[in-house]
Amino acid sequence: MRKIFVLLFGIASMMTLQAQHYTLQDILGGKFSARGIKPMESSADGLYYYQTDAANTAVIKFSYASGKAVDTLFNTRKARECTFDTFEGFLVSPDEKRVLVYRDREQIYRHSFKATYYYHDVRRNLVRKLTDNESKQMVPVFSPDSKMLAYVCDNNIWLAKFDFDTESQVTKDGETHKILNGTTCWVYEEEFGVTRLLEFSPDNKFLAYVRTDESEVPQYRFQTFNGQLYPDFYAYKYPKAGEKNPQVECRVFNIEAKTTRTLDVPLEEGGYIPRIAFTNSPDQLAVMTLNRDQNRFDMYFANPRTTIAKLILRDENTYYIDSDFLKTIHFLPDRFTYVSEKDGYSHIYIYGLTGTLQKQLTSGSYDVTDLPMVDPQTHTVFYVAADESPLRRNVYKINIDKGRPEKLSPKPGYNTASFSKNGKYFINRWSDLHTPTVISLHDANGKMIRTLEDNADVAQRVAEAGVPKKEFITVPAADGITQLNGWILKPANVDPSKKYPLIMIQYGGPNSQQVADCYEVDWEYALLNEGFVVACVDGRGTAARGEEFRKQIYLNLGTKEADDQVMAARHLGNLPYIDKNCIGIWGWSYGGYNVLMSMSRGNGVFKAGVAIAPVTDWRFYDTVYTERYMRTPQQNSQGYDNGSAVKLADKLQGNLLLIHGTADDNVHFQHTIEYARALIAADKPFEVFVFPDKDHSIYGGNARTYLYKKVIDFYKKNL
Repeated sequence: MRKIFVLLFGIASMMTLQAQHYTLQDILGGKFSARGIKPMESSADGLYYYQTDAANTAVIKFSYASGKAVDTLFNTRKARECTFDTFEGFLVSPDEKRVLVYRDREQIYRHSFKATYYYHDVRRNLVRKLTDNESKQMVPVFSPDSKMLAYVCDNNIWLAKFDFDTESQVTKDGETHKILNGTTCWVYEEEFGVTRLLEFSPDNKFLAYVRTDESEVPQYRFQTFNGQLYPDFYAYKYPKAGEKNPQVECRVFNIEAKTTRTLDVPLEEGGYIPRIAFTNSPDQLAVMTLNRDQNRFDMYFANPRTTIAKLILRDENTYYIDSDFLKTIHFLPDRFTYVSEKDGYSHIYIYGLTGTLQKQLTSGSYDVTDLPMVDPQTHTVFYVAADESPLRRNVYKINIDKGRPEKLSPKPGYNTASFSKNGKYFINRWSDLHTPTVISLHDANGKMIRTLEDNADVAQRVAEAGVPKKEFITVPAADGITQLNGWILKPANVDPSKKYPLIMIQYGGPNSQQVADCYEVDWEYALLNEGFVVACVDGRGTAARGEEFRKQIYLNLGTKEADDQVMAARHLGNLPYIDKNCIGIWGWSYGGYNVLMSMSRGNGVFKAGVAIAPVTDWRFYDTVYTERYMRTPQQNSQGYDNGSAVKLADKLQGNLLLIHGTADDNVHFQHTIEYARALIAADKPFEVFVFPDKDHSIYGGNARTYLYKKVIDFYKKNL
């Protein structure tokens, strides 16, 4: 009977124009993926931008206003003594007299990399290697006057002075797996999204940096195979929940005196310094700290000359402080911005430089989700908010003194913005549920100057292929009160009189969002070709619905999120076209964890589940992420036990496929190994598939195609 249905479904698909006709490979090959644009780096005045040519052989200066090229700062074919044809990236000095380009990029962790850098003197049109050091360089930063460049090599900071054609070593204690100067360790990069903690003072006299001592952080090692006769091991410092954290301190190097001093900034044991930034005054270095529990944020103004630090801002929270709020601090000559949740939603606040609260700039029952730019001349703040709906984003500007917001984004849907320096121009990326991303350039008043990418051909391919459209839905949460946002996807020509198997796609982690009014055609659309219905529901704890909604999972990760997926499955199973006995669930990373918890707490509502790279016990995961939401195992042992998929393994119901990369440096393969051990002890049947030497993304070669084919075949077999 099943085969007859599939055959009839295929015939109907060919005969009906509205039917879907695409393959998994079409999706993974990018046929329906919206294109972006090449990176545009703003000039110091915000009126121009730099971009590479198509072949990555030149750095060209363009006018935002006209879009026309006005200068070529660097060209490999014309620069004197240039020994290479192409490069991979670049950095332009504030005065545009120097260009730094790099080649032979070597990835370290998710974001960080080292490379061989070359320095180009624009006036002399001359190229040379940045340094004679044999080791590659990291995180270069120009001084404000463009006469110096600081960078890191072998965990030590170096300083190049262009006018004197010299370089000197600032630190000498750097050592792999022990001391890092100016760069960050694995956990800072992964969880704070920062790779450089190295800044010049506005007067070019001091170089501030964070020194990280990870000597006592436990080392994690895993085997790497790579077709070798004798496998190697990869080792790095990875602090797991409750274990030793890296020790950090902020230091300043006096460039003229060549002396280094440590700033007197209070920091609790195991605390963090996720960001440092100079204000407009060279005597004020803002050192931003979080305690280990991450429920108190302190910002100190430290004087590089005296090393004395003064507490300027303290923000305390019953739950935790979102570390992304530290990125919303922008300094004006007499005040600064900061986003806080002190009224129950994330809103913008204005403080004087003494730390006095001047005003709350935005208010209402919605979240400000980003504050990318402030114009210091007009005192205009540019921000993004989920004000119309948690599913949407709009771009606004507001004058600090006048306080009246103006919407800059042209269309309802999902808008994001990236600004030129001082907010002179911004690039708006807009899409909605059914429209591929449109990228446009606007001035500071929101006036559109031109469209940079409309993806019209992608929209046409979507229409021609009959790609089904998502529909927004709401479903009840497990508390019986809260309504959750979701979407549902049905095959073309769905027969309402038939019962279809359902697969629920989810992630569910704190402050995440999978259900939004934006365009995305991903692998799950291939499930429609096999006669599945697909749905996605954002449970309690997800983003853009205020602090109470997103933080109610605090200290108890895994329970409410899983129960919401279970309740959503039961609700959707009552729809007339859904077979409630054939419901599956899928997730990756936190989503994989949610699969295991949902199948263990769902009393059999899920017949099949696929968990990719899942967390299985929070004791195995890193300090920064885990303790932000759970505190340490020593503080919250019961919460860790309640949220442990390993401890719930004997409650698992349904057919399970575990997938993991053996070289996952984020969610270690250990998670799957220990969960498998628990399932075996509980005599629970399951399947495991491993990707040799693949990291958390399981990407490259044929990996993604193989993975999704495996997932689809598993669901066809079990549902």
